[in-house]
Amino acid sequence: MAPKVRDQNPSGLGRAIINRKVKDARKAQESGLYSVDVDSSSRLKSVTQERDLDEFLNTAQLAGTEFTAERRNVKIIQQTTNSSHNPHLLSEQEEKKVLKKHEENKQRLRVPRRPAWKKSMTVGELDRQEKASFLEWRRGLAELQDQENFLLTPFERNLEVWRQLWRVLERSYLVVQIVDARNPLRFRCEDLEAYVQDVEGTEGEAGTGKGKRRSMLLINKADLLTAKQRCQWADYFDQQGIHYAFYSAANANALQQARRDAALAETSDHGSHSEGATSSESESDTNEPINAEDSSDSEHEDDMYFSAEEDTEAGQDTRARVLSVQELEDMFLKTAPDLSEFPDSTGNPSGRLVVGLVGYPNVGKSSTINSLLGEKKVSVSSTPGKTKHFQTINLSDSIVLCDCPGLVFPQFATTKADLVCDGVLPIDQLKEYTGPVSLVTLRIPKEILEATYGLTIKTRGVEEGGDGSITAENFLIAYAIARGYTRSGQGNPDEARSARYVLKDYVNGKLLFCHPPPGITDASFNEPTHKNSLLRVAGKKRAPVTRVGKDADTFVPSNVPVSNAGSILPAQALGSKSRAVDQDFFEKNSALQSRPFVQESGKAFTRAMLYPHQNAVANDGTPISSQQARHIAVLQNQDTSGNKRHKKVKRVKQRSGKGYD
Repeated sequence: MAPKVRDQNPSGLGRAIINRKVKDARKAQESGLYSVDVDSSSRLKSVTQERDLDEFLNTAQLAGTEFTAERRNVKIIQQTTNSSHNPHLLSEQEEKKVLKKHEENKQRLRVPRRPAWKKSMTVGELDRQEKASFLEWRRGLAELQDQENFLLTPFERNLEVWRQLWRVLERSYLVVQIVDARNPLRFRCEDLEAYVQDVEGTEGEAGTGKGKRRSMLLINKADLLTAKQRCQWADYFDQQGIHYAFYSAANANALQQARRDAALAETSDHGSHSEGATSSESESDTNEPINAEDSSDSEHEDDMYFSAEEDTEAGQDTRARVLSVQELEDMFLKTAPDLSEFPDSTGNPSGRLVVGLVGYPNVGKSSTINSLLGEKKVSVSSTPGKTKHFQTINLSDSIVLCDCPGLVFPQFATTKADLVCDGVLPIDQLKEYTGPVSLVTLRIPKEILEATYGLTIKTRGVEEGGDGSITAENFLIAYAIARGYTRSGQGNPDEARSARYVLKDYVNGKLLFCHPPPGITDASFNEPTHKNSLLRVAGKKRAPVTRVGKDADTFVPSNVPVSNAGSILPAQALGSKSRAVDQDFFEKNSALQSRPFVQESGKAFTRAMLYPHQNAVANDGTPISSQQARHIAVLQNQDTSGNKRHKKVKRVKQRSGKGYD
């Protein structure tokens, strides 16, 4: 049989793909139309921090200029900061001074505006105009940082992500800014509310008339606040003239899941009853009151997920009430502008309200949409910045939701550690963890940290070189040892891994701290929060500590008084070792011995007696007779093995019998 001749005109999927690539490449070279051949995923990648070289190259690319590297151009930069100063935290006085400076210059922080555009403009003209405007905005922020020494939060530096915001604002009639209830002022962008008023017409085209869009503040995760705390925030928002609403996407999702489970259980029970051959009327009569009770319970499921404080006077305030899904939809329709002012292309008034959802990453925009829809339609993740493209979702016949990707707006900041604790910056990409964990230890009391994780955090008193307060190092070491987190190859506690777990617990609300409105102290505002946290972990088992017996497996709190009540000296924070020594010294029946004591071996300390004359004095310093000295010398030099070979002493683990240290 003759060999098969090779096909001169091969066809197939591979050949088709190759031909298409060649055709597209030729078309891109010959065509004079504007086109951009860039990977869409990389274009919409959120960029909040850049190295100096990357920032320089991106700025040059936006400006459309070329540059030539200059050699032997040496510039000496003097270090302006003191190396001994902690760059991650500020003192109380420094923080007050910085906050006052921020308040005086907050009008200079602006959201990048889309330049005026018209439908007659080409794509190339619009692209160059937007890049020039964005570059000017970047230049203004750089002047604030370099010339006036302002510290800005890591803000979004990718133009493509800001274009997503522009499209959402132009499409929406009501712009809802979602903030975290634990720190609403951090996540609220005041200039965004002013920008909403500047968007012209129905589509944002220049010269189409003054915009009539409205904005609203949706305080998500409101279940983390008590009713009294919500009332205090409501008073502040009323004074500022802000439209607001309290909402909890987690509670709404939990209620919907509970209803689905109840409906599924009811369906399965009904199916099991229908499978029977016959059923008496008496059985059906007995089932009726049970079903009625179940339906009554399903109507009041909301009460299971809200705090018991809702029944108090503060909980009855309608301003501070956590809205349900239906109440939130009604609030959208009530706050929205008149739809007749937004005609469509045919001139008829728009029949559906478009609600734009804007906010920082990880504030719960996608979770809010899922709770409104009753099912998971939007991807949700604990990592900030999960949503990449804006998307429109039909909520009902009268409301359309427009979800915008999470944006980090430029704001003044005291430290970057605040942004990590607020959940703005990704924790898994964190390199410096001592600052954020130090903020956690300052905001959360020691009792709550120990009870939550079942730890015993040792503090260093003044005598030991500390001040008696918790440090990030001591807390992370205790957490790592309790969880068994060690560095590979070293065996030392892995503090970086412990920090990631602790910070995620703080962001997720396991370690709860809520920022108060202006004019209220942190301690008074968070007092009920700390009490509720202690009640929640009151019955949790804890690890043994010093002075607990060997066989004990439960925590016994120390009853050693910390303060020196009745003393004329000022109170000083003592460490655990200092308190233990003081307790043993001042006890009536003190167990302190007159001779040194070795804790590891559990035996009294013995002197080395290498020479016979050292046996003239006993270990306690009392003289001994010559006969006793000869006996001791013989006992020290005797060989009981009967063999000349060296017998290495077997090392065994000896316990002192004094419990855990």
